[in-house]
Amino acid sequence: MPICGPKLSICGIILSVWGIIQLGLMGIFYYFGAMALAEDLPDVEYDGGDIKAFYSKVDAGYTQNAYNCWIAALLYLATLVFSAQQFWSNNRSSLSV
Repeated sequence: MPICGPKLSICGIILSVWGIIQLGLMGIFYYFGAMALAEDLPDVEYDGGDIKAFYSKVDAGYTQNAYNCWIAALLYLATLVFSAQQFWSNNRSSLSV
């Protein structure tokens, strides 16, 4: 049963594919500790104290952001599946009419 039309389902497919690619790559870059993404780490500041504690906070921040990106990519995968099902359902209903 179609819920959204064929144009909206194609738009959902395109946006989902782009989201999966972008967030998958960002997750990989976070996982390997890309310095370009260092300013997006949550609550990490060096206060002049223990350097090992600072590095462990940085590593934990990179890992958490990588997991967050991969979870969001999986949500885009679910949106892709839904949009593809809607596209198939719209094409199927147009053939039977």
